[in-house]
Amino acid sequence: MDLEFLQSVDVQILVGVGVAVLAIVVGAAYLFSSRKSKGCLDPENFKEFKLVKRHQLSHNVAKFTFELPTPTSVLGLPIGQHISCRGLDSEGTDVIKPYTPTTLDSDVGYFELVIKMYPQGRMSHHFREMHVGDCLAVKGPKGRFRYQPGQVRAFGMIAGGSGITPMFQVARAILENPNDMTNVHLIYANVTYEDILLKEELDSLVAKYPGRFNVYYVLNQAPEVWDGGVGFVSKEMIQTHCPAPAHDIQILRCGPPPMNKAMSGHLDALGYSPEMQFQF
Repeated sequence: MDLEFLQSVDVQILVGVGVAVLAIVVGAAYLFSSRKSKGCLDPENFKEFKLVKRHQLSHNVAKFTFELPTPTSVLGLPIGQHISCRGLDSEGTDVIKPYTPTTLDSDVGYFELVIKMYPQGRMSHHFREMHVGDCLAVKGPKGRFRYQPGQVRAFGMIAGGSGITPMFQVARAILENPNDMTNVHLIYANVTYEDILLKEELDSLVAKYPGRFNVYYVLNQAPEVWDGGVGFVSKEMIQTHCPAPAHDIQILRCGPPPMNKAMSGHLDALGYSPEMQFQF
């Protein structure tokens, strides 16, 4: 009887030790993954990231690829948020401007910015002068947008020009998440066909996720053969291509200030409450 009791105690001790070891391993793994998922950004201090590739997409648009510290590093940018980039203008004066990467944390080891460089743009000058091997000072995350998978049934998105970048980031994150069934309806406005950013990537998402992601392009100066919208984004376009007002939808907008103001007026007139609208 005493021998059986001692054997029972030994087994209990071994089981206890095993559970303790397992708890330590799981705890360490959790701490490691938490530390790893934190990302490379610092919200208070600028950190420098090296430019490893520059791909010219048009005469004034380029895709910049920046290297993260290790091949498995992630930027750590929450969906729908942006980073502050610091550079020098043509006078050599510091300038800081927000940009939204087109990459997600599923893209490890690097992040990308698609930049439209305007002739008089102060930060545009900095990007125009950047060469492979140069470093960009970045701080973040920044932004008021918070997204949880499934928080709405559908998003309507109205973007103008380079305002497409936060929309692309949010749409891609939703569509590539197998547990997120949110539908996305995008109206994307530009002056000319050549001004459309990320068109190949957007069309690829439409083809890959039929019925879940729709894009309606609008051009102020449309070519002769064109099946999209012409002119400015109208109330009728919003009614046709965005989800109707409801408690479980949200309309996101990002574009030049005059466009944002006009879209706000359209949405108010169509019955979208302030809670149903968000401006990046």
